Amino acid sequence: MYLCKKSIFSLALILNIETATKNCSVSIAENGKVLAIRELNEGNYSHAEKLHPFIQEVYNELKIDANKIDAIAVSKGPGSYTGLRIGVSAAKGLSYAIGKPLISIETLKSLAHSIEVEEGMIVPMIDARRMEVYSAVYNSSYEQKREIQAEIINEDSFKEELLKGKVYFLGDGAAKCKEIIVHENAIFVEGKFPSSKEMAQLSYSKYKKNDIEDVAYFEPFYLKDFVAIPEKKKV
Repeated sequence: MYLCKKSIFSLALILNIETATKNCSVSIAENGKVLAIRELNEGNYSHAEKLHPFIQEVYNELKIDANKIDAIAVSKGPGSYTGLRIGVSAAKGLSYAIGKPLISIETLKSLAHSIEVEEGMIVPMIDARRMEVYSAVYNSSYEQKREIQAEIINEDSFKEELLKGKVYFLGDGAAKCKEIIVHENAIFVEGKFPSSKEMAQLSYSKYKKNDIEDVAYFEPFYLKDFVAIPEKKKV
C-alpha cells in the first residue's frame, strides 16, 4: 500500500477516472480544482476505445507525464459491470506502474455532488436495466441518509422522503422513473451523470486523509452479480 508523502499544504495532482456509466470521463485536478478534462457521453459504451486516449490528452494539455501525478482516483461503482472493470483495471495499472496511491470514489456520491440544493434530499440514480436502479439518499450537505441499494421502482418508492420535503432525482436512472414517481415534492434534474469533474474535490479530500486502496486487492463495487444477456437466436 502506498502512502501519500506530501504535506496537505503542498500541491497535489490527481488523475480522476469515471467509467461507471456511458460517460467516459477523465480529468486532472490540482488540490481539487480541475485543470483539464475529457469526457464523452454519446449513448454508447466507448470506454475501451476512449479511456486511454483521453488520459494521454489531459497529460498533453498540461504538458506533463504520468510521473507528475500524485495519485490515481477511480469511480468504484455501482454501475456498468464492463465500464467499471475497464476503469478500475486502468487505474490499478497506472497506480502500480508509477508507484502512486489509488483512491476510490463512490459513483453515487460523486453524482450527488453534481447539484447543489439548499434543503431537501438528493437521490442519485444509475440505470440498472428494466425498472431497476442503483440509488442512495443524501441530504443537502451530501451526508448519506440511506445506504446504496439496487431496487425496482414503483409508485411507493421514496414515499417517506417525499412526504418530508423536496426530493431531487438525477442520473440516467431517474429519467425512467419520472412517470412512476408522481408527487409535488419530486423534482427531476435532467442532464446529470457521473463525471470526473465532481470526483476532483472528493478524491483530494481522501488524498489529504491518506484514505487509499490496496492496489493488489481492490475490486469495483458491482453491488449485483454480472448477468449476461443471451444473444437472440438467428432465424
